[in-house]
Amino acid sequence: MSRTMCSLSRTLRPRLPRLSPRLLVAALVLLPVAAEAAGPYEFVAAPAVDLNRIYRIDRANGEVTSCQYGLRDDSVGVTLCFAAGEGAGPQTPGEYGLIASRHARESGIYRVNYRTGETSACYVQIRQELVVCTEQAVPPPAGTASGAGAAATGPAPGRAGPSATPPQGTRP
Repeated sequence: MSRTMCSLSRTLRPRLPRLSPRLLVAALVLLPVAAEAAGPYEFVAAPAVDLNRIYRIDRANGEVTSCQYGLRDDSVGVTLCFAAGEGAGPQTPGEYGLIASRHARESGIYRVNYRTGETSACYVQIRQELVVCTEQAVPPPAGTASGAGAAATGPAPGRAGPSATPPQGTRP
């Protein structure tokens, strides 16, 4: 009986094709090409739980745009899209992506350049109906003081009063 079970298990075992080393190398070489074939854009939803907005970034040049759904009484609605405005247009060539914060009320998104580490915040400026982004910044090396601590406690550039964002690691 064990002999029958043994031969039965051999016949039921799926046969996996053996990959030749050349085929494996070809697959690894073409992997970046396949990723690029997925498209030059990345899409990320805004983190706000009550906002139906998505952001789109051109992965090669960092241009950010946005679209959202708008209600209309006489039809199913309309897709409203916002073009790239100040700071959201094409940047120096790089490898860009979008990251949403976990802040439930945040309507903006972060643009990152994975090659340089530069980061900027982007959001839709409703009055102008454009996506705008802050200037790209790179965190200072570890152990180096930055000007951000002073800016967080004193007036922010272009503002009359102190920043609305408290210094990190402290309680308001």
